[in-house]
Amino acid sequence: MNSIGLSALAMTLIVGVRYLLTSGLFAALTGRKRPGLYRGLAPQIRKEIAWSLASSAIYGIPAGIVAWGWQAHGWTRIYTDPRVWPLWWMPVSLLLYLFLHDTWFYWTHRWMHRPRVFRAVHAIHHASRPPTAWAAMNFHPAEAALVGLLTPALVFVIPIHAGVLSLVLLVMTVMGVTNHMGWEMFPRRLVHSRVGQWLITASHHQRHHEQYRCNYGLYFRFWDRLCGTDKGLGTL
Repeated sequence: MNSIGLSALAMTLIVGVRYLLTSGLFAALTGRKRPGLYRGLAPQIRKEIAWSLASSAIYGIPAGIVAWGWQAHGWTRIYTDPRVWPLWWMPVSLLLYLFLHDTWFYWTHRWMHRPRVFRAVHAIHHASRPPTAWAAMNFHPAEAALVGLLTPALVFVIPIHAGVLSLVLLVMTVMGVTNHMGWEMFPRRLVHSRVGQWLITASHHQRHHEQYRCNYGLYFRFWDRLCGTDKGLGTL
């Protein structure tokens, strides 16, 4: 196997193992904090894991190609020397990547709730009733490709430090899992604070899984508030 193939395989394994460890950790936490919450959901969880591992390949292969192109040919705008760009660019690039990902997610998510697209693609994700910590990447392959290819594309356009990119991926992973746990792990004082009113946690995303036609965002409530699709927090 050539180097680009090895890179794609390695990144697929990394994404898959990261998913199993992260979702497994929060599923174990759920078992401790909310005993019995996932009782009777074993068949659903097996499907969530199977679809999520398939999504790992869809995320991992392009990520591996990007990593190979960066290391072997310098194709991307990823940099490792913090002196290349001003230090203030690091937090700015973090917020910019998250905002652009959130924007892409919001509008593609709304589109996937059109009846025909929903039945063909997005229904797999909503088959999780209720969602569990294992549902973070429980997507039809078309949906996984649609929502997962933005970040690999951004690194060709917007400069980002390798460490900041790792932080973007960490936030993406943790929020994807915690938003689907079925219970609110963050303190009530944060969720109901002025800052919390602009952030998405499990309380907000749970309402999307209950009512479908609202609360489409991933990280922030900006687009939901602007477009009138924010229906507030569910009861967790």
